[in-house]
Amino acid sequence: MLYLVKDDIGTQIKATITREDDGSAVDLSSATVLLKFRPVGSTTLSLTLTAASATSSGVAIFQFANGDLNLSEGAYEGEIEATFGDGRVETVYEKLEFYLRADF
Repeated sequence: MLYLVKDDIGTQIKATITREDDGSAVDLSSATVLLKFRPVGSTTLSLTLTAASATSSGVAIFQFANGDLNLSEGAYEGEIEATFGDGRVETVYEKLEFYLRADF
């Protein structure tokens, strides 16, 4: 579970993507990597972030900008999807779990 605070700006999520079969890093350097974010139980996306950085060592960094976390308090889920230069699309099977709380 990742914990976020409503309306924060600059919060980052760092994900390292590896192959299930051998543990090797997925080369993301030629990919557009997205984090899709929605309330648990919903089919409607609240937000899609494009990785600010994606590396050959499988690291993708997502950063929330002004207004991205202007959402209702509660439970959210996310998935990471990479679209490579040759058109292949790979989606990480495991969903990310988030809880967004109100700011003071």
